[in-house]
Amino acid sequence: MSRRTDRVSDVLRAELSELLLRDVHDPRVRLASVTSVEVTSDLRRAVVKISALGEDAQRQETLEGLRHARGFLRTELAHRLRLRATPELIFELDRGAEHSQRISDILENLHGRDESS
Repeated sequence: MSRRTDRVSDVLRAELSELLLRDVHDPRVRLASVTSVEVTSDLRRAVVKISALGEDAQRQETLEGLRHARGFLRTELAHRLRLRATPELIFELDRGAEHSQRISDILENLHGRDESS
């Protein structure tokens, strides 16, 4: 990534986080947080990674709420940012935290087995 795409990604992450916190009132989106944003080199698309609490069904519902709010979010970003074109927002669940927790649980189990031996 170039410096420009890195900067745009950082600004988008901060602005989207604020918009989700203050301006999106959909209850499906309440427990969502933006973990990262990756912008394509032409700045036309932004993949927004989301962390959401709950079971898989609740996370999918959160993702659906974000997709429903996509137009509103893009319009708000266009007003706030000085970009030639506002990137298309593509929302995805960030499975990184889930994988980290799973690895921690496995390591904890292994550690517990070693102590009992």
